[in-house]
Amino acid sequence: MSEPMITNDAVVLGILVVIIAFVFTTSSGNSSFFKKFYTVIPSVLLCYFIPGLLNTFGVISGEQSKLYSVMSRYLLPASLVLFTISLDFKEIWKLRNKAGVIFLTACISVIIGGPISMWIFSLISPDTLKGEGSDEVWRGLSTIAGSWIGGGANQAAMYETFKPSAKLYSSMITIDVIIANIWMAVLLYGATITKKIDRFLKSDNSAIDELKLKIERYQLDNMRIPSTTDIVLILAVGLGVTGFAHFLSELIVPWVKLNAPYLEKFSLTSDFFWMVALATMMGILLSFTKLRNLEGAGASRIATVFLYILIASIGMRMDVFSIFDSPGLLFLCFIWIIIHGICLLVIAKLTKTPFFFVAVNSQAVIGGAASAPIVASAFYPSLAPVGVLMAILGYATGTYGAYLCGLLMQMIPH
Repeated sequence: MSEPMITNDAVVLGILVVIIAFVFTTSSGNSSFFKKFYTVIPSVLLCYFIPGLLNTFGVISGEQSKLYSVMSRYLLPASLVLFTISLDFKEIWKLRNKAGVIFLTACISVIIGGPISMWIFSLISPDTLKGEGSDEVWRGLSTIAGSWIGGGANQAAMYETFKPSAKLYSSMITIDVIIANIWMAVLLYGATITKKIDRFLKSDNSAIDELKLKIERYQLDNMRIPSTTDIVLILAVGLGVTGFAHFLSELIVPWVKLNAPYLEKFSLTSDFFWMVALATMMGILLSFTKLRNLEGAGASRIATVFLYILIASIGMRMDVFSIFDSPGLLFLCFIWIIIHGICLLVIAKLTKTPFFFVAVNSQAVIGGAASAPIVASAFYPSLAPVGVLMAILGYATGTYGAYLCGLLMQMIPH
């Protein structure tokens, strides 16, 4: 592994924040050039892609840096708390029916997409599927299924279940990261043209539009110039609840491992799962208290800043050149993700479901709790918790779905 030009994480963090500031400043300015530029390239995608280029060309290293680990465990839950405290959860609950249908479609499409893409490759490039014992391709692909339906814990569960070789597993992790990053970029771009997509789907957006209007009305009615006390209180709520969620997860996980180890198949031995789930749950509970009024002082705006720093730290893990490392398997997984996307659009078309649900549920299963709120916030920041709730469902179902997918892929001639 070559040494990057910049290894100091303090410097890397400064670079990421400067990139975000540049994008925010230019996207909100009056320059005719940037106005045209951002109609083609979404600002959120740029915050994601520029750090990826810096990683690709060796300026920084997403793999060596600890920033993503810190941001995903500190800023992600804090942003979820701050987004959630202003949430009208009763209105969110009204969206459950269509969200549920699309979530099931997202999971099932991954389960069937794996064996279908393998079958296609057995016809056009059978050599790609060659392998004996622990090097059998389906074993490695089962770990991608675990990641794409649930997350890292489910992926690890499939690794332990089907036991692919270390070399094959390493390739699968790389492919997983590449495809997931590209797919997230596609969804973020889709968020900028959601009106066009919704016209194609003939979707009924009334429930989402009503929720957005209620959130906007609440923000306007309570908006005020924040004092230092307000800002400190916002940070105290976001980071304080995050700390408490970490504290509880450190108590719960060892207890579950000791007293109910069979719950590992539900990903209930993952500290990240508990940390995100608890932070979201506490944020929802706080939305029924007076702390909800912190939204008027800018709680969701601070949460948005946290989220964009997380976006940049995710982007810095992307290596554009690694796309050429395993071209056959990479192309197979491209077919897999395309099947996933087609299934979602077909069901959304038949049920007239808004693209918001398509994008958020897709990212919830493919990317998990760390990135689902990013896609949700690209539509509207206060809807970020919807992505987390869907991702938590993915954690719970990922191991079972991936196990079934693995069995089906094993049946494909290779």
